[in-house]
Amino acid sequence: MTIADRWLLPEGVEDILPPKAKCIEALRSNLLGLYQTWGYDQVMPPMMEYLESLLTGVGHDLDTQTFKVTDQLNGRLMGIRADITPQVARIDAHSLAREGVSRFCYAGQVLHTKAANIMDTRNPIQLGAEIYGHAGVESDFEVVSLMIESLNAAGISSVTLDLGHVGVFRQLMLKAGLEKDLETQLFDILARKALPELEAFVPKYFRNQSLGEAVRQLAYICGGPEVISTIRELVAPLSADAVEAIDELKQLVNRINARYPNVNLYMDLSELRGYNYHTGMVFAAYKTGGSQPLASGGRYDETGKVFGRARPATGFSLNLLKVADVSEISIGTQKVILAPSTDEEGLFEYIKQLRADGCRVIRQLADSDIESSDALIDQKDGQWCVVDRKV
Repeated sequence: MTIADRWLLPEGVEDILPPKAKCIEALRSNLLGLYQTWGYDQVMPPMMEYLESLLTGVGHDLDTQTFKVTDQLNGRLMGIRADITPQVARIDAHSLAREGVSRFCYAGQVLHTKAANIMDTRNPIQLGAEIYGHAGVESDFEVVSLMIESLNAAGISSVTLDLGHVGVFRQLMLKAGLEKDLETQLFDILARKALPELEAFVPKYFRNQSLGEAVRQLAYICGGPEVISTIRELVAPLSADAVEAIDELKQLVNRINARYPNVNLYMDLSELRGYNYHTGMVFAAYKTGGSQPLASGGRYDETGKVFGRARPATGFSLNLLKVADVSEISIGTQKVILAPSTDEEGLFEYIKQLRADGCRVIRQLADSDIESSDALIDQKDGQWCVVDRKV
């Protein structure tokens, strides 16, 4: 390894340097403060846990994304978290085990074995909020509202919301009775929006033509809230449970439209993010015109069952790095005040008071500190004061 190689970071891993680090920290603090005002209690799970805890429930899909290490104390396999949600599920089910509705928020770095796409990092900073103990549309609406408010608080005023409900596809699959491997294949086709493959798959494996046509149409009937009625008419003869799922989606859409009329809504019933663990509503938020989601979430009922306490749950998370990249909030630069490095009487107390007032004061260590400062501490008439530096 050359000296130059020692400075290289792994592919997809990055340092966060000033001033972006300041922006991210300000966003983290502001958003967690926002969640506190909504009644969410902050939790701080550990960076690593035993693998079986991280990869149960909602974490099962994270297997290939999780770095594995061996605990040198007992030889058990541990994982470095790739998602904080499974940890919050464990906290709700076991560590706290509260009765009634529980609200949690969190912020922390996660690590992925590979980036989701070429634009992503492998060490995102995840921040989110979750509700446990309520199964109705009201809690879905609360977390969607908080997700929108989060982006607004980050200075992202134009938001597009992508909405779906995995219950529609799940109920159609129950009616179809496809073998598990075929259902997985179909899920993969829909996830990739591979329409030619879908056109070949449906007539080959669906004996019920009406059912096959309904599944096929899920990939094509996308758009504004007006498409909900079309989809409802399509599945009504096939599954009452699918209709119930669509009606839930309609309720959510009506509430969002009423509270956030400026948010753009897009319906996509073939959007099946987290299909293996989501049980109901799924949603993702974009800066209007953007191609990458800034925040996403959904309902994952019964996720705590593996921890001995089944509870309905819904929530969302966002990647602070992505949000900071598109945030329209300007984090202003703070005036740098340079203090002499002497120990003259009263100087230390004066510096201490300036810092208590929020000023940024550095003690001069070298001539270069002068060039990086905006003002100087000097004495006038025996009193310490701040004077602008003459350039």
